[in-house]
Amino acid sequence: MTQSTTMKHPLLWVPSGYFTMALTYNMLTAASVVMFSNLGMDNARAAAYASALGLAYTIKPLFAAFLEMYKTKKFFVLLSQLILGIGFVGVALVMNLPSYITIMMGMFWVLSFIGSSQDITTDGVYVTSLDAKQQALYCGWQSLSWNLGKLAMMSVMVVLSGVFHQYLFNHDPHVSGPEWSKSWQIVFGIMGILMLAMAAWHWRVMPEGSRAENTPTSPMEAMKTLADAFVTFFQKRGIWLMIGFALLFRISFGFLNAPSMLFMKDAFDNGGLSLTNQEFGIIYGTFGLCALLVGSLVGGAYVAKKGLEKALFPLCFCVNIPNITFLILAIYQPHSHVLITLGVVVEQFFFGIGSVGFMIYLMQQLAPGKYATTHYAFGTALMGLCMMLTGMVSGALQELMGYIGYFAFVMAATIPSFIICWFAPFYVKHDDSPST
Repeated sequence: MTQSTTMKHPLLWVPSGYFTMALTYNMLTAASVVMFSNLGMDNARAAAYASALGLAYTIKPLFAAFLEMYKTKKFFVLLSQLILGIGFVGVALVMNLPSYITIMMGMFWVLSFIGSSQDITTDGVYVTSLDAKQQALYCGWQSLSWNLGKLAMMSVMVVLSGVFHQYLFNHDPHVSGPEWSKSWQIVFGIMGILMLAMAAWHWRVMPEGSRAENTPTSPMEAMKTLADAFVTFFQKRGIWLMIGFALLFRISFGFLNAPSMLFMKDAFDNGGLSLTNQEFGIIYGTFGLCALLVGSLVGGAYVAKKGLEKALFPLCFCVNIPNITFLILAIYQPHSHVLITLGVVVEQFFFGIGSVGFMIYLMQQLAPGKYATTHYAFGTALMGLCMMLTGMVSGALQELMGYIGYFAFVMAATIPSFIICWFAPFYVKHDDSPST
């Protein structure tokens, strides 16, 4: 399996690498919400199970250094994609068993750690194989490809599950129950084949990825480096306010995320919008994601024009206030797909604008220092922790309050975000004065 020392063009492996990462992550933490709902799970379990699968992605900074010490980064990319391919096919087969949910969740748990390892090592290949100029040149492809992977999962795969269920197996698309397992088996089979195909492709075109200069040479050294990164992290000026920012900036979205999907799928009699998988995939997975991408571009341009310090509080409004669209949809329960699409597009567009502020704040204020990459990862891990914890309780809270009451609660949950933004420190100065 020795490859040529001449590196293949980055466009041969950067888009496919990040597309594959997104497929795995969004299958386990987002599309699974739809699948659990299809299978007849109550909202409390559907939201809790899907959100808990985010743990591996939240704690990946804790074991990233250990993957650096053995073999090459490419080796672990290929190994993780091979295991994911076999694992997804295995999930499809397990769904033939009488009581498969427990076994399937155990497999999902393992696959989430394999998926997070894929993320770590794919990022590693990108960072160590490309110089700074190339990284800047292809970062747009990196982001676009990840979002296309999310689109493929939340739109194409979800729509396919509905098409198979309705037209191949001749079931009512509005009725949840175990009959949905057959269509999702096909989806998992497709996922497995895609992962194996990507492993074969990356074996041919992906570079090995070099070792970073400060790569630990032993587990003990890796633990010492991680410990030093923790110590220096908490020595940063204003660290507790920055930790609060990382935890609370997107707290309302953490509460909104899974219940908003369940709301669109739930029956009218239960207060939902009764969308089929096909309708959900097109409205939320296609139009919603496209609005998110456009919003992200607008948000980046806004920050470039105003500077982050002046832009942060307006960006906080963009993240939080449009959540009211789901409250309005819950009150009126429109049958019109146009109105539902409009509500989703508005919420996702403004969330795209506002979420840019979170990432840039971590890069510019939390990350700078000796361990910039690790400290940035700590910040995103704190955000992931918030998303996981709020997501795990969101379904139970929604069942307790009903959709109208719950979405009103989500609006109240925006208050901590505004407070922490008001007090967010800007101690690291950058040349980001407003453009003219």
